[in-house]
Amino acid sequence: MVECQVAVLDDPVGESLRGNHAHLARRIGRAATYAPGVATFSSITSEPDAWNDLARLLGPGQFADMFSCAATPPSDWEPVFELDGLQMIWAGHDRPDPAATTGVVELGEQDVPDMLDLVERTRPGPFWSRTRELGTYLGIRDGGALVAMAGERLRPPGWTEISAVCTAPEARGRGHAAHLINALVARIVARGERPFLHVVETNTGAIALYERLGFETRKRVTFRGFRTP
Repeated sequence: MVECQVAVLDDPVGESLRGNHAHLARRIGRAATYAPGVATFSSITSEPDAWNDLARLLGPGQFADMFSCAATPPSDWEPVFELDGLQMIWAGHDRPDPAATTGVVELGEQDVPDMLDLVERTRPGPFWSRTRELGTYLGIRDGGALVAMAGERLRPPGWTEISAVCTAPEARGRGHAAHLINALVARIVARGERPFLHVVETNTGAIALYERLGFETRKRVTFRGFRTP
């Protein structure tokens, strides 16, 4: 893989909004964000005035999730959170068998209430009423109840991010997360793309799982959010 292909991961939100997710984007000038209910991630260009465009786009007192953007906003933007994390890329050479998906179902619009309930119980990260429109989401049901899921989020050129990996407390320890991640990896690789993901640095259990499944750390990142003036 050449460096220019890996470099798009330095701005995964902006690259997604300019490309595969352009149909889900809102824009003003040099700023872009996702449509309401899809995601709160925002992107700006490197010009200083881009922060003004983002403030106009979002409106006063609104949340701007800048993901891993390292740019510093003006002093009147209120910090909301800051978390250290890792960006990991799939370095596996043996593609998971796409046929090995017993019990895995593709989740659709009719599953959104169950997906939101599972997210509320497990807190895997941002997930909203329209987040499933970002890509394919897979789940595992037990007795009709959705007990695990994982899906596709950011889509910079040549890459697909795996996200919202979560398992209900009563269903943990059964390998559901690994099963779903392998199913997603198989789908992503089959269409000629490469999987990547992000994880909070303190989530050592998840990091160990991802490493067992063929992911390796590309770089450390800092996730930050702000409120517009």
